[in-house]
Amino acid sequence: MIKNSLTVSDTVNRFQSKYSTPYCMSLGFNGCNILLTSNSFELINKLTIYYRDFVNEDLSEFAINVVAIEADAPAFDLDFTVKVPDPGKTKIKEEFVDLSDGRIVRKRLTGVQFTFGSGKHLAIGPVTENYNQIVNFVNNRYIEWFVKRGYLLVHAAGIKFKDKGIILSGFSGMGKSTLALNFMSRGSQFISNDRILFKKDGLALKMLGVPKLPRVNPGTILNNPDLDPVITEDEKIQFSDIPKDNLWELENKYDVDIDQCFGKDKFLLHSNTDLIICLNWDRRKSFPEINKVDLRDRRDLLRNLMKSLGLFFEFNNGSINKNPTEEEYLECINATTVVEIKGGVDFDIAAEACIKFLANKG
Repeated sequence: MIKNSLTVSDTVNRFQSKYSTPYCMSLGFNGCNILLTSNSFELINKLTIYYRDFVNEDLSEFAINVVAIEADAPAFDLDFTVKVPDPGKTKIKEEFVDLSDGRIVRKRLTGVQFTFGSGKHLAIGPVTENYNQIVNFVNNRYIEWFVKRGYLLVHAAGIKFKDKGIILSGFSGMGKSTLALNFMSRGSQFISNDRILFKKDGLALKMLGVPKLPRVNPGTILNNPDLDPVITEDEKIQFSDIPKDNLWELENKYDVDIDQCFGKDKFLLHSNTDLIICLNWDRRKSFPEINKVDLRDRRDLLRNLMKSLGLFFEFNNGSINKNPTEEEYLECINATTVVEIKGGVDFDIAAEACIKFLANKG
């Protein structure tokens, strides 16, 4: 039950009247235009570089206005609820409070606060230093916009290889991004790193990417020459001295600049889907296997493909976190080929097997 008299509208209006936000940029994602305004020129500059493939010149037409204010983190006299970590995670990162017309989410480590609902979208706090959190907030606004239009959210990466769209799903740490970047080195185009939106379109399954750069660990970088620009020479030497198995366990993560590593016009945000790959391999095994599967019989793989909408979502009717069912996902997927890759870990063999599978599929 919501007990707070504070509203999203009042909160956002209060901070917007207090802080001028003269700097702005426009982003275009699959027809969803987002205007971002801020009092921080540095933040806008950082986001313009990050989103450079999707920046619009036209500032007049937009579906969503996100306001990002650089300021001391505000203190609300509210009873925040701790967000329980996702399965397999232990660190508490967020807390939230529901208002009558939306929600406030506070990042515990950085203090950045996000207020949203009823068409208002505000980030306030040390936003420039933590611009990656603003990237996530913008992307969540985009995701919500398409979910409200019938799309389902998927925990997966996506690429387009020779006009064939491939969704790469897998349990955390299975190497979705690593396999996607292996395909990039073979001439594919990048669709998405860790989130996909999809929707049935006649007999086809249409997928939309989320505009976030892939984040990879040192093991992925050292094993793909195209990723050389991502780390320094000193870091290469440092990581080369670490045993191979230990490399994959490192917490170090690096953004991969698609343009820098693979050239211009390689980052798309849409494709039809021709193949769904479920990564389920085991580092103790020696050789990967690829087999066609039916997700109606493999609910374990299906559940891993499904993605909760999380804290940053509000439905039109005011209900929050109404997640789709397994049957809704299956209805979307039923005409699409799904394969499982299990056995030992070998990204080159896995990519070649998928390419042959697509060729034989016709």
